[in-house]
Amino acid sequence: MADAARNLRELLSRFTDQWQPMAIAAVNDYEVKLAKVQGDFIWHQHDDTDELFLVIDGTLTISLPGRDVELRAGELYVVPRGVQHCPRAQDEAAILLIEPKGTVNTGEAAGPRTTTVLQLD
Repeated sequence: MADAARNLRELLSRFTDQWQPMAIAAVNDYEVKLAKVQGDFIWHQHDDTDELFLVIDGTLTISLPGRDVELRAGELYVVPRGVQHCPRAQDEAAILLIEPKGTVNTGEAAGPRTTTVLQLD
């Protein structure tokens, strides 16, 4: 995987599950993940790490205490460590995430939305 170019649109065409992060690359101790999202996730935080969201297709809203950040295709936002947030998308959106390997998608909240990162080869 490290020695070949990866096409994000082709990788996105290979899965349909929403809110299921798919690891597509590694950068040192970080994972680069793709996900398709729609509807509301859950309020959560990551106490030990920032979380980068980059919208590839669609619109993603990240609710934060007291405000919302709306991202369109080509825009990114970094949620600082320890900040409660709740991603949501009215229509399906495709996003890229960068965070340390082993980061739990639901952070400190856990619960039924917690999932294991799958490898997309």
